[in-house]
This record gives sequence, structure tokens and C-alpha cells, in this order.
Amino acid sequence: MAREINLTDIGDHFGEKVQKVVRKATFKAEADIKFFTPQDTGRLIGSWDRDIKPFIGVVFTDVEYAEPVAYGTNLPPSWGGRYRTRRQTIKGYPELVAKQLEEYIKNEFRKA
Repeated sequence: MAREINLTDIGDHFGEKVQKVVRKATFKAEADIKFFTPQDTGRLIGSWDRDIKPFIGVVFTDVEYAEPVAYGTNLPPSWGGRYRTRRQTIKGYPELVAKQLEEYIKNEFRKA
């Protein structure tokens, strides 16, 4: 049976749904990024964090070498101009995680 919502309450209803989905998607994004982050000392994996506001979720790190590891850009001189990690890490894996989240968010919003 379909849920009945008064027209005056529709904004609150959808706002609650969006906030719920933002929260779930941000936690999933953090978990997926940590999964794909190569592990050496574990510092980079442990540094990923999240900030969730009502309609915005952000996953971030303050580790200085996160950009070269995650995106293959701004490589340090010690890398000799080559992207390299100890695992077969894919350059840009945070963007790939974000792309996969699109379908996840659609499905979660339908369920919410």
C-alpha cells in the first residue's frame, strides 16, 4: 500500500529521505575508499574520515601523500616520475568509487 503524504509535508518527507541516503552513501564511500587504498603502514587507510551535514557528505584525508597514491598526480621526486604502489592500485580509485555510488544512491533513495 502506498504511503499517503499531505502536500504540505512533501518537502519534509523528501528532505528526510535525502538526509538518510546522504548519510548511508557517505559511510559506504568511506568504506569503499579504504578498501581500495593500498596498505603499507596503514596510515593512509586510517586517515580517511568523513563529514556529514544534512544534505552533504564528504570523505577526506589530510595525509600529504594521498594525492599521488589515490590519483597518480603530484608525484614525489622519490617516485622517479612513475606512479607506483605496492598493490596494483588503480589511479583515480576515489573517482571510481564515486561513480559506483551513483547507482547505490538511486537504489537507496527508492528504498528510503
